Amino acid sequence: MKLYYHITGHGHPLIILHGLFGSGDNWYTLSNFFAEKFKVYTVDQRNHGRSPHSDIFNYHVMAEDLNNLMIHEGISSTYLLGHSMGGKTAMQFAVTHPEKVDKLVVVDIAPKAYSAQHDKIFDAMFALKLKSYKTRSELDTALAEHINDFPVRQFLLKNITRGEDGEFKWKIDIHAIRKNYENINAAVEATQPFEKPTLFIKGGKSAYVREEDIPQIKSIFPRAEFAAVENAGHWVHAEAPQEFAKILMEFLVNN
Repeated sequence: MKLYYHITGHGHPLIILHGLFGSGDNWYTLSNFFAEKFKVYTVDQRNHGRSPHSDIFNYHVMAEDLNNLMIHEGISSTYLLGHSMGGKTAMQFAVTHPEKVDKLVVVDIAPKAYSAQHDKIFDAMFALKLKSYKTRSELDTALAEHINDFPVRQFLLKNITRGEDGEFKWKIDIHAIRKNYENINAAVEATQPFEKPTLFIKGGKSAYVREEDIPQIKSIFPRAEFAAVENAGHWVHAEAPQEFAKILMEFLVNN
């Protein structure tokens, strides 16, 4: 599958993979900052953003989507950064194609399997009858009946656009994502360790990466280092962008 991606900057490649319900646009501001040092690729993963949709949705095919992107762009090796679902794609790619990753950064996710945590969000999204609404404020009001958190609603509403007929429609393939949700919660499948520099950045307020996950992480990523952004939750890069950027740049440039 040929993914949509945006390129900015010059230098060694840095590929950024977003999380579930996200897109490369979520990284717009930070990617411009990183572009002062690197050639930055912000990618829309399959079924997200402006990339194609598919009923096949798992970390192996998403890793191969990334491999195809690198082949198309003539990238022999890269720095690779992934948040949440994108972090799992990045980990799967690193253990499958270790020769193509120079340094790996994983944001607020572990390689383990997770229990379902998005059922409420799926229910809220499927409850929206998009053609019934004329404005984004109407969409937000309807979504608020299910989700109280305003930033979460704004994040989800970025996945809605207008079609050629002027009516609202989903950019993401919510049906394929829901159908394959167990695959997104699944563990990274590693047949060999990734032995190059790796950094796990977690939100201090997030429970996605726990102390008891470290032995499993170290078994797959023996050179893993860990950093925490204490005042951030799961969306570390959005909640504390300056601190996040400082940690990342120190790892990529000085390490």
